[in-house]
Amino acid sequence: MTPKEKAEELVDKMYNIDFNDDAREIAMRYPHAIKCALIAVDEILASKPNEVYKIYSTWIPASTYWIEVKTQIEKL
Repeated sequence: MTPKEKAEELVDKMYNIDFNDDAREIAMRYPHAIKCALIAVDEILASKPNEVYKIYSTWIPASTYWIEVKTQIEKL
């Protein structure tokens, strides 16, 4: 999964947490989903992952992958 795909997946998972249908809450959901996804990635980075991921035909360190995921989340 590319960093962009992972970023979108994380934000979508956070966005789809069940809330009440109050219009105010719905309007705030997406920005909160982005913040939650960023917190999740920060926690992963804080754990200092040492795996190596294969993206297409290139192997990259997990930390590089998650930094790129964070960058992609910030672009949403």
